[in-house]
Amino acid sequence: MELKDKVIIITGASGGIGSATARLLDREGVRCVLTGRDREKLERLAQDLNDPALVPGDISDPALPALLLDTALKRFGRLDAVFNNAGVMHIGAVEEVDIEELCAMVRINVEAVIRMSYTVLRHFKQQGSGFLINTSSLAGLKVFPFIGAYNGTKFAVEALTEALRMELAGSGVRVAVIEPGRTATGLFDHWPEDRKFDPADGMLAAEDIARCVHFMLQQPEGVLIPRLLVVPSNQAR
Repeated sequence: MELKDKVIIITGASGGIGSATARLLDREGVRCVLTGRDREKLERLAQDLNDPALVPGDISDPALPALLLDTALKRFGRLDAVFNNAGVMHIGAVEEVDIEELCAMVRINVEAVIRMSYTVLRHFKQQGSGFLINTSSLAGLKVFPFIGAYNGTKFAVEALTEALRMELAGSGVRVAVIEPGRTATGLFDHWPEDRKFDPADGMLAAEDIARCVHFMLQQPEGVLIPRLLVVPSNQAR
């Protein structure tokens, strides 16, 4: 797909993978609608981009998906793709984990992904084209101790995305998922020291995932990469 002058919504754009993807796509001439909870970070990012549309907000707000779609259409007159990337991670042993934090994570990682997906896919189906990429994780393919609830949210994203892909096959609308392994985005900063990854085992940069999103979007209309798992080359498990 020729990316120049295409319009994309990126959620979770105030840092990490979302920010890196916005920078890369902006260099390719893509017009960006960016959302994230941190207004100041979004505004700093915007200074390096070509006049993006900013919609600061909490992705768990039920009104935000429609607002993002409306912003894209009013500001740029079209919407071609969505990188549904916002997410959080809360971990802990059974006896120590904060259940309210787990449930808040479910609202962001699952409910908000569902709301965004169905909102934009209705628009894409009506126009006969569009590309939705949801962010899952290696944790959406295999489970690990202490992150069971996070695993559950990402398994849900995998199931949702594949079912939507099948439903919309042949409609001109493409649906895919990207599955990052360990990536240096700050997601693990709050982990206890004894559970953090050993840097010697490898860590991706946010820019590595951005290049993969770019690769998925670049494919011709008749080609879809439905799932793309990306891990550090020396990650053994």
